[in-house]
Amino acid sequence: YAVENPYSEIALNENWQFASFSKINSGSARLYSATQNRKNFTVSVNAGHGTEGGVSVKTYSHPDKSPKIVSNTKALGAIESFAVSVGMTFSCGLTEAEVNLRIALILRKLLLENGYDVLMIRENDDVQLDNIARTVISNNNADIHIGIHFDGDCLNYDKGCFYCAVPDGLKYLENVKSHCENSENLGKCLIDSLSKTCTILGSGRRELDLMQTAYSTIPTLDIELGNQITLPYTAELEKRANAILDGINAFYKDFL
Repeated sequence: YAVENPYSEIALNENWQFASFSKINSGSARLYSATQNRKNFTVSVNAGHGTEGGVSVKTYSHPDKSPKIVSNTKALGAIESFAVSVGMTFSCGLTEAEVNLRIALILRKLLLENGYDVLMIRENDDVQLDNIARTVISNNNADIHIGIHFDGDCLNYDKGCFYCAVPDGLKYLENVKSHCENSENLGKCLIDSLSKTCTILGSGRRELDLMQTAYSTIPTLDIELGNQITLPYTAELEKRANAILDGINAFYKDFL
């Protein structure tokens, strides 16, 4: 899934809003330019996890230093969270970070072919950018930010895909208030598209308190594309990447 599009390296600028909250930021992202059918619209593709040492560092869960309101990798009430968690391991032995990256690279190619510029947060096994740095770089260089994940739920069946919606308890933050409606719309577009070829968990929506949400100033979404039972064959990953592209097309058409 190699691409030959021109790109530039994007490092964290210490003057950007919320940049001072980041603790792991020596790495850089790559901003690729589409060369055909340009839409002048940039998608940040964030392959979740993949930062060595990320669990040995903690950053504030929210920019106002308030406690988490929904439990996930850190418990309800935690003031600080892992800078980047490790993620789970698939039943086949692959790590979530590996599979997230495989989908991200497929999606990069699809987006560029369809005229979108692409901000790739991670393109290898390790990028030294914590979740805050990833979000702040996205805020300043992209129109939307999509985090790619699979859920580590310890179930013995594949429960399906869902997106992480913005909890009501975070909407008092001015930056969250500015993106929450369009983030919800983006989630609905992606789930509607995924539902055509993939299993969906319930309504496809679960409220989770994520740093990606709390520090964002643009429409942002963590999409969970299955769990550890999902078979990460190339055909399955391509199916999900194509569905994400279709969902982005729908969002771009209807909401921006």
